[in-house]
Amino acid sequence: MNSGLYRPWLMERDSLTRRLQVACKTFKVEPIQFHQERALPEEARLLKLRPWQRAMIREVYLHCNGMPAVFAHSVLPCPSMRGNWQGLRRLGTRPLGAALFSDPRVMRTPLTFKKFGVRHALYGKAVQRLDAAPAELWARRSVFYLGRSAISVTEIFLPQVLSL
Repeated sequence: MNSGLYRPWLMERDSLTRRLQVACKTFKVEPIQFHQERALPEEARLLKLRPWQRAMIREVYLHCNGMPAVFAHSVLPCPSMRGNWQGLRRLGTRPLGAALFSDPRVMRTPLTFKKFGVRHALYGKAVQRLDAAPAELWARRSVFYLGRSAISVTEIFLPQVLSL
């Protein structure tokens, strides 16, 4: 799968949620899970978590016109759930992007990009709602900071996004 098809979505610097809302007739956040567990090793390194430390994991599908277009996987170190970001615990069906992009104090690291194959831990989660799973998926990741609090956000683009 060529990243060129996904490039406009991968390179979006503003809120992906806002872009999806503009591109879709109907937009919906479907929460999958919000629970405590260990981050993936690559996420733990990025957030400077020790291997035994647990974090809050939030996973959602972003639906456009009734179809899942993006699978979002967010890692919130438990200390990040206090203070300014304690309200993130109660997002429910509200998009995380709206909360992150509405606060001018939030800083974002540059986007990184990766192609996920069937062996990546997030691939299986991302394709659960698809009728036909592609051989690979493109994703982007960045970390948002509010003071010392950090949140890693991985957005995995599903084939439906190409029709928008």
